[in-house]
Amino acid sequence: PIQRRVETSTISATPLDFDEFSSYFRSLEVARVKTDPVPRIGPRRGAASNPACRFDRIHYEPDPERVQPVPDEPDSRPAVPTLFYRDPARRALSFNQSPDIPFDASINPYRGCEHGCIYCYARPSHEYLGFSAGLDFETRILVKQDLPELLRHELGSRSWKPQVIAIGSVTDAYQPIERRLRITRRCLEVLLDFRNPVAIVTKSTLVTRDIDLFRELARFDAIRIYLSVTTLDPALHRAMEPRAAAPSRRLAAIEELANAGIPVGVMIAPIVPGLTDHEVPSIVEAAAASGAKTARHMMLRLPHGLASLFEDWLERHYPDRKSKVMQRIRDMRNGKLNDSRFYDRMHAGGFFADQTHALFDLACRRAGLVDAVPELSIESFRRPGGDQLALFA
Repeated sequence: PIQRRVETSTISATPLDFDEFSSYFRSLEVARVKTDPVPRIGPRRGAASNPACRFDRIHYEPDPERVQPVPDEPDSRPAVPTLFYRDPARRALSFNQSPDIPFDASINPYRGCEHGCIYCYARPSHEYLGFSAGLDFETRILVKQDLPELLRHELGSRSWKPQVIAIGSVTDAYQPIERRLRITRRCLEVLLDFRNPVAIVTKSTLVTRDIDLFRELARFDAIRIYLSVTTLDPALHRAMEPRAAAPSRRLAAIEELANAGIPVGVMIAPIVPGLTDHEVPSIVEAAAASGAKTARHMMLRLPHGLASLFEDWLERHYPDRKSKVMQRIRDMRNGKLNDSRFYDRMHAGGFFADQTHALFDLACRRAGLVDAVPELSIESFRRPGGDQLALFA
């Protein structure tokens, strides 16, 4: 049986062969593609299926009578492995012109994310590569191994105008593979050389590894970090964010960063109405107690194929709440699960959204978290070895 077949053009990236790279790549063992066309999902995955990419021309579904395990017999199919691919990126920086996003420039060392958060708005971006927004997003990870060198070249160009660069806008830059590849750290070293300000959002405790670099950036008002905390419920966390750090560990990371003098806040995103909205005050209180100085929040949105994936996840894990959650999402977005229009796509309105916004604001006031934070500075930007005065000519 064949699970899926793509007849559109797909990425040209090939599986990583670390023997071709320098020594910091050679220590990584890369899983190879399994021949079983319908592998077992296995533990700790967010999505339970690989729905068709919306750009596929042909999609084959497996025959249920042939792929279901026989009752009372162990399922011998291999679990879905995580595969890593070269991403032949030609540029490090991505730019957006959206009025809904508070930054213009960003870098993403990886595409796809092994954390496997079922609510991730970036899942549909994998479909542009010919992959699925489901399991492919969390098991087919593209690696931009040349990103630090590309970044250094672009920041050194006279066309670059110093501005805040966001790290991790469509992937977590500190997902598990970063522990070995250190691409994010090498990018931070480049940013420190140029003293270019950077903002990071992550749900990984690995971020504390780079405190030495953050301290230096903080000297120039050039760093801000947000730890994303969606729930404090361990059971809900395991189901919703299967490979991300436990909430208690994220709070510990906030504390470690704060004790090191790094500007750190909490990002409560996404808030799932009818599932996690009641936790907003406790998350804000716990983050403030850990040393967070500011807080942000965002309501859930379900673009493209993410809607069906999330609805399936609710059916599997919280069937009793499914109807309530989906209806409240629609109530927040004028009867839709997502609104892609500028000025509307990041905004949630209606009774339940307004109630949650008010709850968040009240929790922040009680916890003493400031609403406005100082802007990151570009005043210390420099081009190492270059003519500083030419920057502003």
